[in-house]
Amino acid sequence: MLSRLRSDIQCILDRDPAARSTWEVITCYPGLHALILHRRAHWCWQHGMKWLGRFISHIARFLTGIEIHPGARIGERVFFDHAMGVVVGETAEIGDGCTIYQGVTLGGTALYKGAKRHPTLGRNVVVGAGAQVLGGFTVGDGAKVGSNAVVTKPVPAGATAVGNPARIIQADLDVKREEVASKMGFSAYGVTQNDDPLSQALRGLIDNASGQDHQIALLWQAIETLQMSQAANCVPADAARQEQFEADRLNELVGR
Repeated sequence: MLSRLRSDIQCILDRDPAARSTWEVITCYPGLHALILHRRAHWCWQHGMKWLGRFISHIARFLTGIEIHPGARIGERVFFDHAMGVVVGETAEIGDGCTIYQGVTLGGTALYKGAKRHPTLGRNVVVGAGAQVLGGFTVGDGAKVGSNAVVTKPVPAGATAVGNPARIIQADLDVKREEVASKMGFSAYGVTQNDDPLSQALRGLIDNASGQDHQIALLWQAIETLQMSQAANCVPADAARQEQFEADRLNELVGR
């Protein structure tokens, strides 16, 4: 038990730059307190003491603001960061090394007792603040769920789910980018640059329009130079000889 507690404390020190000491983690981190109480509640639940397990869970909710059903299964080195308002359902499973931020719901969509109603998170999954993962499906190892995403279908290993409803991003460039990010440090909140496919599409259109505007401006300049050399300036006065497309400004608006 002590070795497991030391592992939980160390994972918090590794992932949270604000954690300054072991004593601070033990005394001031509600995510750790919620895990400790959940293990007692889960033991009671597994040994037939259902009411006692629910009561311990209720006390943990009152003390930490984190509601974990005693039937939920939680692996090693799981970090509930801040985690106020987190709800974990009865049949949910959280794999080793996962990180869950505040306002997350691992909820169910079915009303049948005994069914697998809540999600299963693989190893090293990151679920961003405010995300809702709803249903009895699996989120693969190393996947990320972006902040405020609403996920209702399986997420492949290593992929990222963003938006409402969630869109799955899994491309070679994203995988390479995440490999670089992992070398540089922990990718917090499950959100990395250029995750949103809608923003990527808008940026592509903006870049394409900017390139066309540049080509048109070059054509007008070439025509004007040719006509001036022939002493026959026929170019309309309102012709666009300079680029007018403000690509940088539009990219700022879509969050580039």
